[in-house]
This record gives sequence, C-alpha cells and structure tokens, in this order.
Amino acid sequence: MKDKKSYDVILFNAVSYALKAEKILKRENLPHKLIPVPKHISSDCGVCLMIHHDVKDKILTILKDKVDIYDLQPLAE
Repeated sequence: MKDKKSYDVILFNAVSYALKAEKILKRENLPHKLIPVPKHISSDCGVCLMIHHDVKDKILTILKDKVDIYDLQPLAE
C-alpha cells in the first residue's frame, strides 16, 4: 500500500464500528488496513480503514446495512 493516491479511508464514529468492518472485510478476503485517522481528517473515532480505490464500491456494498460509516475520503499525500 505505497501509492496513497489510489487509496481511500473509511471513517467511523466509534472504534467498535471500525473493528466490526475489519472483521467483515477479513472474512470476505478484501484488502484493507486499519490505521490511525490521518491528521488532516477529523473524526471522533481515531481509527479508520484504508482501502484500495479499485475495490471501494464492492467494500461499501458489503458493509452497507452492517456497519455505520461516518464518511469516505480519498487518502491524500
């Protein structure tokens, strides 16, 4: 996960939502990484999921109605 331009971050209102989403994505074998929320992005939670832009739609579809997502933003350098 080196080229940050091709990644997005999914933000959550609570750490428990981020962990639940991570568990779902692991079960589905979808690439992701749990990271601290970047300093230029504000969130009440403190952790977010970094995902590759190419699988964004698939991941959002899988998480829909299972986890409350606060926001999705591109990961800038």
